[in-house]
Amino acid sequence: MKRRDFLHYTGLGLGAGLLSQIPIIGKAVPLDAPWYTIDPARKKELADVALNAARSKGASYTDVRIGRYLNQFLITREDKVENVVNTESYGIGIRVLANGCWGFASTDQMDKDSIARTAATAVAIAKENARLLTTPVQLAPQKGYGEVSWKAPVEKNAFEVPVKEKVDLLLSVNDVAMKNGADYVGSYMFLVNEQKYFASSDGSYIDQDVHRIWPTFQITKIDKATGKFETRDALSAPRGMGYEYMIPRESDKIKGVTTLYRDRYDMVEDARQGAQQVGEKLKAKSVEPGKYDLILDPSHLWLTIHESVGHPTELDRVLGYEANFAGTSFLTLDKWESKKFQFGSPLVNIVADKTQPGSLGAVGYDDEGVGTQKWDLIKDGVLVNYQAIRDQAHIIGLNQSQGCCYAQGWSDVQFQRMANVSLQPGTASLTPAEMIKNVEKGIFIAGNGSFSIDQQRYNFQFGGQVYYEIKNGQIVGMLKDVAYQSNTQEFWNSCAAIADKRDYRLGGSFFDGKGQPSQVSAVSHGSATARFNGVNVINTARKI
Repeated sequence: MKRRDFLHYTGLGLGAGLLSQIPIIGKAVPLDAPWYTIDPARKKELADVALNAARSKGASYTDVRIGRYLNQFLITREDKVENVVNTESYGIGIRVLANGCWGFASTDQMDKDSIARTAATAVAIAKENARLLTTPVQLAPQKGYGEVSWKAPVEKNAFEVPVKEKVDLLLSVNDVAMKNGADYVGSYMFLVNEQKYFASSDGSYIDQDVHRIWPTFQITKIDKATGKFETRDALSAPRGMGYEYMIPRESDKIKGVTTLYRDRYDMVEDARQGAQQVGEKLKAKSVEPGKYDLILDPSHLWLTIHESVGHPTELDRVLGYEANFAGTSFLTLDKWESKKFQFGSPLVNIVADKTQPGSLGAVGYDDEGVGTQKWDLIKDGVLVNYQAIRDQAHIIGLNQSQGCCYAQGWSDVQFQRMANVSLQPGTASLTPAEMIKNVEKGIFIAGNGSFSIDQQRYNFQFGGQVYYEIKNGQIVGMLKDVAYQSNTQEFWNSCAAIADKRDYRLGGSFFDGKGQPSQVSAVSHGSATARFNGVNVINTARKI
């Protein structure tokens, strides 16, 4: 597959800001190559070469990341297979502190001499950088864990499932969509396996095996009389799971005006429903602009959480160290220091959590060798914390990192990335259906669509996939051309109800972009269905 083709296909159905750069591609490998891992003893041997070489050149601290990254992309359209490709990328990245400053170098030449030279290069870069240094790096202490390992709790390794089985599933998705009225349909499956080995001069040797999967599609239907068209993307969530995610279970389906999914995804059923809904969207009533009470499903709300909570609570954006991809943050330190900044209503409790099973961001340790953890960002509506890494922890009075430092691959330097950031479910018994019964004038939104947010992550606009009008406690029909506008603080303070834990589900982004040079990262956001009162809704089709 050509790089240009990959950019085109992965752009389908994705928000532009979420796909800033392709993930690591590496070199193509045979489709029938057996899946295997590299012996940790061999990786420790190579890591020790780097640690010793860096120390001998004057490094006061060194960490080493040996990464083997496997990707599989399956791309189909209507009754055709557009492409299937496996890629592999394998190499070592070495980061050092010397004379109080960072240096980094990497290589894919995995012999001992090349690794020693790369370590020496990293130290030389750090010493050159130190000539411009004004404040030495202050690194939060981190204990060495010795030799430990972590594996994603995968039930069925997707890389060991025959390609034909996965292709047949995608073609079945396309077939059911076409039989139910679609004019065009493309379906895709992205698989990732990260075999990550971390070693540091703190005394850690950490071996991790990470798996992720994302099945998705986009269905298009055209009104032949007017030439207008509508699309409907999959309501799937990318997950940190194996192929078991693709084996449907009735117990994981939430039946309602549209069927939604928990920990198992019925892709064929969603395509059948999507093809029918895209036809309904063509005939749907265009929304009347105004104030509405919004009922937001987790398949939609995850993106609002990501943009308006996840990114603005990253400490590097708060401090102005990071401003790429929609800027810095309005959540400045003075608001946190006041201990009374009312970010949202008292119902709003939002946590950062790198330990959540099945999430995209779940790992045992970050790329600085810090054990992952869970902590509060917003507590009873009040801003209480940020997301920080080892060289930022002292700025907000922490005596250790929160484990938020990651790189997209072995050849990239690690930096602050978002943890899984999730809205906690309500504590009182409440279902989405019960929530809707109390809405006089509202809109139910599922699936994520277009979005925009300003440079301080304050004013925003979000669309979705399907919209249903609510009148006097009942859903009365589909709407189209819907987007809502607010600012982050007003929006979260308008949160009037959150369904209980029975409705809690994960959404997320496979390719969240950040940094310069940009890197991608995968992250999940959980929530239950939530109600937001009096939000401004615009008509996206209206012309002035």
